[in-house]
Amino acid sequence: MSKDLHPTMDPTKMGLGRSIAVLTSGGDAQGMNAAVRATVRVGLYTGAKVYFVHEGYQGLVDGGDNIRPATWESVSMMLQLGGTVIGSARCKDFRSREGRTKAACNLVKLGITNLCVIGGDGSLTGANEFRTEWSGLLVDLVRTGKITQEEAKKSSHLNIVGMVGSIDNDFCGTDMTIGTDSALHRIIEVLDAITTTAQSHQRTFILEVMGRHCGYLALVTALACGADWVFIPEMPPDEGWEDHLCRRLTDQRARGCRLNVLIVAEGAITSDGKPITSDQIKKLVTDRLGFDTRTTVLGHVQRGGTPSAFDRILGSRMGVEAVMALLEATPETPACVVSLSGNQAVRLPLMECVQVTKDVTAAMAQGKFEEAIKLRGRSFENTWNTYKLLAHINPPDVKSNINMAVMNVGAPCAGMNAAVRATVRMGIIQGHTMFAIHDGFDGLAHGQIEPITWNTVSGWTGKGGSMLGTKRTLPGKMLEEVSQNLAKFNIHALVIIGGFEAYVGGLELVQAREKYEEMCIPMVVIPATVSNNVPGSDFSIGTDTALNTITSTCDRIKQSAAGTKRRVFIVETMGGYCGYLATMAGLAAGADAAYIFEEKFTIRDLEVNVQHLLEKMKTTVKRGLVLRNENCSANYSTDFIFNLYSEEGRGVFDCRKNVLGHMQQGGTPTPFDRNFGTKMGTKSILWLTEKLKQCYRHGRIFANTPDSACVLGLKTRSLTFLPLVDLKADTDFEHRIPKTQWWLKIRPIMKILAKYDIKLDTSERTDMEHVVNKRVPVRM
Repeated sequence: MSKDLHPTMDPTKMGLGRSIAVLTSGGDAQGMNAAVRATVRVGLYTGAKVYFVHEGYQGLVDGGDNIRPATWESVSMMLQLGGTVIGSARCKDFRSREGRTKAACNLVKLGITNLCVIGGDGSLTGANEFRTEWSGLLVDLVRTGKITQEEAKKSSHLNIVGMVGSIDNDFCGTDMTIGTDSALHRIIEVLDAITTTAQSHQRTFILEVMGRHCGYLALVTALACGADWVFIPEMPPDEGWEDHLCRRLTDQRARGCRLNVLIVAEGAITSDGKPITSDQIKKLVTDRLGFDTRTTVLGHVQRGGTPSAFDRILGSRMGVEAVMALLEATPETPACVVSLSGNQAVRLPLMECVQVTKDVTAAMAQGKFEEAIKLRGRSFENTWNTYKLLAHINPPDVKSNINMAVMNVGAPCAGMNAAVRATVRMGIIQGHTMFAIHDGFDGLAHGQIEPITWNTVSGWTGKGGSMLGTKRTLPGKMLEEVSQNLAKFNIHALVIIGGFEAYVGGLELVQAREKYEEMCIPMVVIPATVSNNVPGSDFSIGTDTALNTITSTCDRIKQSAAGTKRRVFIVETMGGYCGYLATMAGLAAGADAAYIFEEKFTIRDLEVNVQHLLEKMKTTVKRGLVLRNENCSANYSTDFIFNLYSEEGRGVFDCRKNVLGHMQQGGTPTPFDRNFGTKMGTKSILWLTEKLKQCYRHGRIFANTPDSACVLGLKTRSLTFLPLVDLKADTDFEHRIPKTQWWLKIRPIMKILAKYDIKLDTSERTDMEHVVNKRVPVRM
């Protein structure tokens, strides 16, 4: 990001006299509607005219009723719908110059010079070709008398911005493509259901997922469920893989495992390029091992269903960024793709991304599979390496003589067990002896410590809550007992997985190092809480699951209001004093307001919100949704806000309230929380192993430097270890939140999409980045 000040630029006038068209092309993906909705509403907010192009490029070529003006209300209730409501089609006509000439004529006649394309690499490449030819197409149209010289002059340049909608996540340079997270949700839902029946009958299940040229869905699914084997096009199995697979399955059964799961990408191949099919694998397992084997091919179910909270937020943020990119573009600006990297909006040159994507395909065709995995990006490579390590037990011949312990602290949340599983298994792989501490710091003080094995944590990734048990108790008043048990069990390193209590408890242990030498061991705190309030990390394990729970509940609430009309729902969310859940759920569910502690509000603000809803009831959208963080205000309680809205809306709308409560902490973890927990657990053990080498002196381990006790967090674009003591300055201990929180910057987007008359800060522009020599880490 760069500061580029525009003191005279009013964002509500940026689009005056401009026209923007939005289309979806190629295969549909969940979340496309969120992107369309945001593009339309932000375009209108800037003063621009916005048009829908129905049926993709075919609609652009055919013109007529396929290109229609979009209104604010026309995109209402789109957020929770899968697919694309404006239609998508694969268009042969647009591939010819004649077809593109017709499309150009249709756009010129309507004065449209800004085109937002949501689709895959083929759709975006077509858009760039269209832009490159634009001047020549106008010349042809003037010569044939289709348009006048004046019309050509007014439409002399075409701006293109792309958003990648593809469930395969096969577009290089972007963090996550729209639809990928939702597709993973569908796959994991099916896999969880299959797991229960497979365990009942001791079966082997082969699950085939989409991914003709990209194994992302298969790879992340395999990591999320701890599959026994995964077949992906980027890395074919070694020669003799059939024998290796059968040995692994036999070994797993011998260890007492009642089920085997094999994941196959539809584009899986052998090293010499021959297809590997699910039927072929089934025949192999049945013939060689005699195992009861079943195959499930998911197909288009992966494209269907409601979009996940992440895809809605991704689509919404990208729609906003796309409009800004279009309106800030000059004739010299290359066509760009907008996406997220970590939690930041980025703009990348479209053709650079396309080229790297083509390079992956070329590398696979030439048998350069290691290169293909590297071109997919650092995170794809790391995910592959992590999967290989955790999929099957392969401990070193020599033990390390290191004892490591893992514990959960604070309230339970989905994904904790995935982190514990990864921690335990990676520790065993490194040659360490792993211990489980039950019931948090209480258990550590009272000696509830026991060895934990590879098989103990089998199947833990998909389980919600905390299998180890967890409590909120802090160690400050039990330091003597804690130090005695650390010495008794000879613990050399500690992994603390939990929320704000884990962070504060870790700090108390560090501060006690002066008095207790047993505390002088390396420690890692892994943030795991629905509240997302641990300093040192932009995201916490468990937050994504809670966010999806809130979002799906709000969908049902809004649907009930659609039938009764003129109804406003007040929904209370968790989060302590942290407004992350309320804000992000507000963006994902299309809320009219979200009250949080970090953004103070007065009775005047409440009055403005009520007035806004009164005006809304005059439109065709006769429903309202208001979210309130549980601790946003001591006096403006949920009951107060409910009573205020009920009284002020009397005769126009009625109110209902919902307190979601502990359902936000329950449920099975989402794909993101499973994989985030797995990666965090793995990385923490590798870091501790390295740190122990540095701390080993004179035959013993002694760690008392600040950097020997860290929070492992996702900051901006990468996983980072930050010393606990260094984070104190950025912590509001009274309210249990970090002093700086990245997500506060995107709150204005929620308000603009709800049609509030506020000013969007355009002083901070997103720079165009480059992808050729850059490997952006991905979300999973």
